[in-house]
Amino acid sequence: MRTPRLVLRPVGPGHLADLVALKGDEAAFGLMLHGTRSPAQARQDLEDDMAFWAVRGYGTWAVHLAESEAFLGIVALSERPDGRGVALRFALWPHTRGKGYAREAARAAVEFGHRQAGLPRIIAVAREDNRASRGVLEDLGLRCAGEFPRDGHRMLVYESLRPPAPPAQQGEG
Repeated sequence: MRTPRLVLRPVGPGHLADLVALKGDEAAFGLMLHGTRSPAQARQDLEDDMAFWAVRGYGTWAVHLAESEAFLGIVALSERPDGRGVALRFALWPHTRGKGYAREAARAAVEFGHRQAGLPRIIAVAREDNRASRGVLEDLGLRCAGEFPRDGHRMLVYESLRPPAPPAQQGEG
């Protein structure tokens, strides 16, 4: 999948080294649902992500800068383990922040989820104090639809609902 500045590719074996580095970095991955991951956990995550793609036709994308192929991070549509639904997730290297890459990648993932995968509802969960992630979600038009506590933090649940199909064409009369 391409955006004006990015290339998003389903994760595969060639991404393992980048994923181990990203998922092991506290600044990049510390706020994610399960926090930072060991190399073995990142390897297992990759295997699970590839299997998810094979079954669902969507999943985790590696985000690359189109002009240089530099690995920037990941964006994903994945089933939340708490049963809340299919969730948008994103984690990019800290040095890429403030350039709109997360917004661009997340927008592409949400559009893919609604249009190609046919998902009627996509959620995203962010800590109340994670203003950067909340800003991305709000800029994409996701609306706050609930909250829950986790580990002493207030978690906000955002949602995107698939836009209604355009009205059927009227016959010429």
